[in-house]
Amino acid sequence: MTTTTTLTAPFRFDVVGSLLRPTSLKTAHEQLAAGKITPEQELEVQHAEIKRVVDEQVKLGLKAVTDGEFSRSWWHLDFLWGLTGVGKYDYQQSYKFKGDHTRTDNAELIGKVAYNPDHPFFAAFEYLQSIVPAGVLAKQTIPSPTMLFRDNRSDNWSQFYDSWDAYLTDLAQAYHDTIQRFYDLGCRYIQLDDTTWAFLISKLNDNTADSTQYTRWAEDAVKVINAAIADLPSDLTVTTHICRGNFKSTYLFSGSYDVVAPYLGQLNYDGLFLEYDNDRAGNFDALDQIWNHDEHKRIVLGLVTSKFPELEKTTVLQERIQAAATKVPLNNLTLSTQCGFASTEEGNQLTEAQQWAKLALVIGTAKDVWAEG
Repeated sequence: MTTTTTLTAPFRFDVVGSLLRPTSLKTAHEQLAAGKITPEQELEVQHAEIKRVVDEQVKLGLKAVTDGEFSRSWWHLDFLWGLTGVGKYDYQQSYKFKGDHTRTDNAELIGKVAYNPDHPFFAAFEYLQSIVPAGVLAKQTIPSPTMLFRDNRSDNWSQFYDSWDAYLTDLAQAYHDTIQRFYDLGCRYIQLDDTTWAFLISKLNDNTADSTQYTRWAEDAVKVINAAIADLPSDLTVTTHICRGNFKSTYLFSGSYDVVAPYLGQLNYDGLFLEYDNDRAGNFDALDQIWNHDEHKRIVLGLVTSKFPELEKTTVLQERIQAAATKVPLNNLTLSTQCGFASTEEGNQLTEAQQWAKLALVIGTAKDVWAEG
């Protein structure tokens, strides 16, 4: 089970993004909110903890590392709030996770959407880039532009635009300029995290739902994503993570990829991280359509769950990789956990030691399957 081709990002073993927040960081956030410490003091704690987890990722042998998303509270909202034309408000309801309740923050349009040259994520990336050793990539994660489609976030679009298409054009340009700025700061690996496709899976599989609206959303998603990532530098890897929801080890959506596979196959990403850690994702039948026979595209199999501490059996993981290889060539497959470990600062229900064990399992399994260091 070997191959002689060496992949760039996404790597044979890769990390999705978020990591469990340490107690010291959670405490610093609480103290900052209470006015007990200054933003500079909170940032000092944040930077120290980021350095610690970056060092641990490097020690494990990961070829791309993240800052664990330690500079944000939500995987998506903090980024959206940083765009020009997007504001924060109280949604006054929890997001509909199966078994728990979230905080009620949300985003809304307050003007035309545009690139913000002072987006706080740029400073966060600069710090990450400054501490990553040579030979290791600093991986940046941001939410997909489609995350503005849902949960009432674009309800105000007609106040600022003459047409929905004009809004999508501005949204794509704002993302394109933002990604270009990350590149200018040294980023060579960026990932757009996306729960909208899983939402569409649930809606398009629901015979009682009006499929017309959701089909249009799928078409618009392809349009805005491909426009956002068009004409970027050729040495920038752009991937996506198709997420089914991740909050305190609970989830949002279920269903096979089949109904959205034709759309996913049109996306011009270099790689797609897909969740396949349990039966909620269905089988591998849709993989060949998602991959779309693009020899330059990699499918990252999220076979190891980040929600629970129990370690999967290596033999089972190897068997599942081989099963996926009947749909997509083994050379175009890689391995990761199914999601990050803390899409919000609350984090999943496992310890940091168990988190590192999960990543070590991903690395060890991938080395066994592909015989690559």
